[in-house]
Amino acid sequence: MFDVRTENLFDFRSPEYVEVFQRSPATAFQHPLWLSNFYAHLGLHAGVKPLIVVVRHRPSGRPALVLPLIRRPYSVLRAIEFADLGVSDYASPICTKEDFDSILADAVTCEKIQQQLKPFDVLRILKLREMEPPLEDLLGDARRAVMEMSSHAVALYAPYSQWRAENVGASLRKELDKKARQLRQKGQVEFKWANDPALIDATLRSIREYRRIRLKGDVLQQDAYFPFYQAISADTVFSRAYCLLVDQTPIAGVFGLSHAGSFVVILSGFDLATYKNYSVGKLLFEEVARDCIERGDRMLDFTIGDEAYKSSFGAQPSGLFIIYAAGSWRGSIAGMVEQRPWLKNVGKRFVGLLPPGKR
Repeated sequence: MFDVRTENLFDFRSPEYVEVFQRSPATAFQHPLWLSNFYAHLGLHAGVKPLIVVVRHRPSGRPALVLPLIRRPYSVLRAIEFADLGVSDYASPICTKEDFDSILADAVTCEKIQQQLKPFDVLRILKLREMEPPLEDLLGDARRAVMEMSSHAVALYAPYSQWRAENVGASLRKELDKKARQLRQKGQVEFKWANDPALIDATLRSIREYRRIRLKGDVLQQDAYFPFYQAISADTVFSRAYCLLVDQTPIAGVFGLSHAGSFVVILSGFDLATYKNYSVGKLLFEEVARDCIERGDRMLDFTIGDEAYKSSFGAQPSGLFIIYAAGSWRGSIAGMVEQRPWLKNVGKRFVGLLPPGKR
C-alpha cells in the first residue's frame, strides 16, 4: 500500500505537503513555513543533518506520513531527534489518523520506516502531546515516558471582560489595574500588534536583548537562530508580534504563531531592569488575550514550561511525552543514564551526551 523513502530535499512549501498538513492534527511547529525555514536556517547548526522520512500512497504517490527528523552528533553518540533544536515546542507526525492506523497495521511499511533510521545510537523525540498517535509503535523497540514539564493553555471566549473575570483572579485584576495606572505615569503607554516590518524587527530585537540579560544560554543569542525567527516573522498571517511601548520604546514583547484558532506563544521578553515593579509581562499578556479574543481565537497556548504566571491567566497543564529508543550499546547506556538522574553528570560525560564544547 505504501512506499517509504528518505527525502532530505523534501519541499515543505509544496502543494502536496500543504495538503497533508492541513488534513492532519499537526501543530504550528510542523507548518510549511516553519519547517522550510527550520531546515534552511538551522539545518547546518552543530553538524545537524536532515532526515526526512516520507511514506507515500501507492500508486498515487500522495504523502501519507511525513516525519521531519534530524541526525545530531553528541560526541560519540549518533542521535536522531525531531526537527526541534530548541525552537519547536511540540512534535507531531504529519498525517491523518486514518493513514497512521493503516501504516501501523502494515508490518512491511513499519519495517521500511525503521530501516530508513539506521544507523543510530539514540532516538529521542520530545514534546509529544497527549493526543498524539502512538509513534513509538511505528518505530520498533521504542518506549514512551512522561516528561518532567507540562504545556499550558487557556480557552478564549468573548466578551473579554467576562473571560478576564472568570480566568484572572480578583486580587490579580486589582493589582494589574493599579500597575497599569502607575505605568501610565511613566510616559505615553501603547499596546501594539506589530504589523509593519520596522516595528516587528524592533520588537524581536528588544525581546532578544531583554532575554540576553535574564536567560543564561538563550538560543536567541546565537547567530543561526535570530535570522530564523526573522524569516518566520515575515509572514504576518502565520506569526504575530505584540509589544508594549512607553514613549514609543518597546519595554515588553511577545512573538508567537497563529494556527488552527490558537495563538501559540514562543518568545517573550521584558525590560525588568527599568520596569521590574510594574508587572509589564502580565500587562502585556492581558492585552494579547484581549486582541486574540477580538480576532476570534479560541485558545491562548503558553506552550511548554511550568512558570507560575501561566496559571495566573487560567492556563491548565497538559502532559508531554518523550519517545526513546536505543540502536546500540552506547544508546542503551545513555538510556539508563536518562532514567537515573543521579547518574546524569557522570554518565553524560562518559557516553558523550553533552554537545561538543560543553563537556
